[in-house]
This record gives sequence, structure tokens and C-alpha cells, in this order.
Amino acid sequence: MTVSKSELMPKGDDEVFRTFIHDFLAFSARVDQCRAGFGDRLGISGIAYTTLISVAHLQGEEGVGVSRIAEHLHLSGAFVTIEVSKLVKAGLIHKRANQEDRRRVLLTVTPKARKLLEQLVEIQAPVNDALFDCLSGPEFRQLASMMARLVACGDKAVTLMSFLTAPSTLAAESTRKMSRRR
Repeated sequence: MTVSKSELMPKGDDEVFRTFIHDFLAFSARVDQCRAGFGDRLGISGIAYTTLISVAHLQGEEGVGVSRIAEHLHLSGAFVTIEVSKLVKAGLIHKRANQEDRRRVLLTVTPKARKLLEQLVEIQAPVNDALFDCLSGPEFRQLASMMARLVACGDKAVTLMSFLTAPSTLAAESTRKMSRRR
């Protein structure tokens, strides 16, 4: 058994769970392929596209900070900074100092990026519609709510995985003691 929670074993075994995980991974791969396609259309990577469109949606009148983009994308600030640097170099994002806190920057999309994103809509909208074509409005809202909760569960699972797979301090100490005896 790959799970122990009864809620994840509706038939008393892990078959439904394993099928769900494989379907989830397959769908995730399709979403990633679409994201990569959007990025290719703009001449950038998929993650750079996601970063760019997030800046476009969150920048408001003043711009948006790296930490807000990182939080929105569930990525580290350092990783987002690297992607932003690539986008600045490509002339797609403008970066300026935050007047309230000179240590921080504010990001906005450039007119070049705005034009590219507007042109992308002609393929983006039908592709995104097709991704979720099988869902009704209420089903999509339910899935969106569940996905937000699943991200938090995923963070918890990754932390648990790190803890459970880290070399045990007790085991390491025991090994040192045994090697001293020999």
C-alpha cells in the first residue's frame, strides 16, 4: 500500500490513489507542455513565460516586487530573481528601485512584452479553454479551491520527505561509536 489514510482508499486499497496520481502527473505534463509552447511563441522558456505573465497581471500602477511574484508562483525569491534577470536582458521586463524601500525593486512589463502577450491571446485562450473543456463552471471553481489546498499539502509533504530521508543523527552517532570500537 502506498497510502494509509482511509479517505485515499475508497475500495480498501491504493488502486484509485495510484490512478489519480498518474492522471495528475499526466495532466501536469500537458499543462507544462502548453506553458512551454506559450514561452516558445515569445522566444523564452516556459517558466520565464509564467514569470512574465505574472508580472503583467500583478504589476498594477506601480509595479510588483520579486517577493510577491515568488509568493504567487510558489517559488523562491532567488529563483524568480534569476528569471527576472533573463527577462530584463530580453527587454521584456523593466526593473526600477522601489522608492519606499531602495533595497527592493519594482517590476513592470515593457511595451514590447505587452504587445507580445496581446498577440499570444489568440492561441492562449483556446488552448487554456481546451485544457479545462471537460469541466463545468462549478467543477472548475471546486478544482481551483482544491488546488490551492493541495499546494499547501504538497509543501508539508516535501518537508516531511526531507525529514524522513535525512540521515539520522542517532544513526550517524551510532556508526561513529561502532567504528571507534573496532
